[in-house]
Amino acid sequence: MNTKSDREEQLVLELLDAVGKQSNVSQRHLASNMGIALGLANSYLKRCIRKGFIKISEAPANRYIYYLTPKGFTEKSRLTAKYLSSSFAFYRKAGDSCVDVFLRCESQAWRRILLYGISDLAEIATLRSQERDLRIIGILDPHTERNRFADVPVWHSLSQAEPFDVCVLTELNAPLLSYEQLIKQVDKERVLIPGILRLE
Repeated sequence: MNTKSDREEQLVLELLDAVGKQSNVSQRHLASNMGIALGLANSYLKRCIRKGFIKISEAPANRYIYYLTPKGFTEKSRLTAKYLSSSFAFYRKAGDSCVDVFLRCESQAWRRILLYGISDLAEIATLRSQERDLRIIGILDPHTERNRFADVPVWHSLSQAEPFDVCVLTELNAPLLSYEQLIKQVDKERVLIPGILRLE
């Protein structure tokens, strides 16, 4: 799903977007905005300058001003279109995967569903569940401080959760590790994995 190449393109897009919005931005600000180390932001900036996407000029007080070149605007548009296309494809695949899981729930008469992991997949699952005679009772996620997500409660441990019939894995960052942790607490037969996670 998220390859190294995809992540690199996403960082380039974030960089081009930030420079397009504010030309007198500092490298420290860029790094902070992109959620990466200063050295990595510098590396991406140099790469974009080398490729002709960004032009640099010196300003007073040892500052620099960055400009998107016409080539940079073209690349930003291309990456934006690619990102939106892959986002819509992800939404469709995730939605279809959730429906498949919900059909399995209905065949077992499981109506009360607990999700495991706050993510875009969890949000899609809560939306798609509204089309069926099912109820997402909440989300179990030990790695967050949030108490609500997608208009349902978030619990940090299984002991806090309301009674449920089945648990659906919605963790995107480390789904296999999360699954292994989850089946230590919940009967394996009561844990369902959407096909988009590709664990089965």
